[in-house]
Amino acid sequence: MLADTDIRKIVIVGGGTAGWMVAAALSRLLKSNEIQIQLIESEKIGTVGVGEATIPHILYFNRLLGLKEDDFVRKTNATFKLGIEFNDWGHLGERYIHSFGPYGLSMEGLHFHHFWLRHARNGHVPPIDDYNLQILAANAGKFQRPINLANSPLSTITYAFQFDASLYAKFMRDFAESLGVIRTEGKIETVQQNSETGFVESVTTETGETYDGELFIDCSGFRGLLIEQTLKTGYQDWSSFLPCNRAVAHGSENVGEPRPYTQATAKSAGWQWRIPLQSRTGNGHVYCSDYMADEVALGILHQGMEGTPIGEPNFLRFKTGMRRQTWNKNVISLGLAAGFLEPLESTSIHLIQTAIARLMTNFPDKHFNQADIDYYNRRTQLEYEQVRDFLILHYCVTDRDDSPFWNYCRTMELPDSLKERIAIYKENARLYRHDNEIFGEMSWLAVMHGQGLVPKRYHPLANMMPDDELNQRMSQIRNTWAKCLESMPSHQDFIDGNCRA
Repeated sequence: MLADTDIRKIVIVGGGTAGWMVAAALSRLLKSNEIQIQLIESEKIGTVGVGEATIPHILYFNRLLGLKEDDFVRKTNATFKLGIEFNDWGHLGERYIHSFGPYGLSMEGLHFHHFWLRHARNGHVPPIDDYNLQILAANAGKFQRPINLANSPLSTITYAFQFDASLYAKFMRDFAESLGVIRTEGKIETVQQNSETGFVESVTTETGETYDGELFIDCSGFRGLLIEQTLKTGYQDWSSFLPCNRAVAHGSENVGEPRPYTQATAKSAGWQWRIPLQSRTGNGHVYCSDYMADEVALGILHQGMEGTPIGEPNFLRFKTGMRRQTWNKNVISLGLAAGFLEPLESTSIHLIQTAIARLMTNFPDKHFNQADIDYYNRRTQLEYEQVRDFLILHYCVTDRDDSPFWNYCRTMELPDSLKERIAIYKENARLYRHDNEIFGEMSWLAVMHGQGLVPKRYHPLANMMPDDELNQRMSQIRNTWAKCLESMPSHQDFIDGNCRA
């Protein structure tokens, strides 16, 4: 039984991925018939829907909801994702894969890459990718879920999904409505605030219906109907660090079997994505309008597409950054209403997911304790900054000097937090993970090493192991990984046998 101070009316403004994800989570976790969850969205207002790739943390969200994974994959036309292939980022003509899985084995309390760096100093040795099962599987077009085998690399497989964003939002909507979320079709015309506190009290649609609430969740996209247009929260502009401000998306027919990874290919003023689904391929070109016109960007996108285009291209404008407060008074912003970090590392859906987790940890009552709100905002700020720094890394660690855009990226001023990480790695290959951030040490290694950043030294404790023992261990690890790869089915065969749409 709820107390008098407990929240009873929650209004979600906007649908799309963010709106229906939070609706699904709240309906699953707030199991009380005294709580009403209302979602208001308008078919007249389109959703962005350019993000069709995820990172492994989505598995936790699906488990929280109790979803059956094969059913989820079928209904969203999904494929599996072992990582992201980056082409032409550090140097033209070079590629690497940012894998979700580990490199080799940690030894003597040190990360594997320190021993590989020492091993590499002894002469010609296999590339570090040969010690990463998921990179080997991605290159071979193979996939399987992890198997519970002690000490086997097959138990370390970590994956995410590549899916149709519109179908995902529909899947979340069906789930939420089955648990009692009330959807209302309508475009919000006005917002009513308390004259003393400034708290939002209700919203009114263009047809005159008014919906009151106690907690409002703003999922209205870039415009931020409540968080910005109403509460004037303000925006932190990070365009100087991440200058891309446009994107054009255009689907295409599939060519061949879907790859178990997303592709990001650097272009003269940005980059192009390719995301294979079961039904089609998602394509897009992210670019900076200071260096490239829209029609040129579309032409480059079409040149880089493998299949015949489907439908019409969708042009988008954005400004990289985030709200100065993502929770202000009784309004919490999620998704694009909270901020935008370009889809280079597929973090958009994850940032919605972690915001939902923070909301549940700090779920308010009618008092709306300011200390809780301040804590929520500090943690959100830190998370966005950590992701921002990881994205900047892709642009600034490069030798490309073939266009004004890359000349800017290579020489731009960096946040102090990123400068420190790069300086520490360049000196002795040390990597750190702060505050359980999204991207751990192996992710930073993948990009730094993949884009040609060579450390002067490695951790001195790596020298404690005798040469013969190191050579034997490295050979054994590589052979074991190769045998595991042989046992894996192809990505297409796995889909056909378990979850074909």
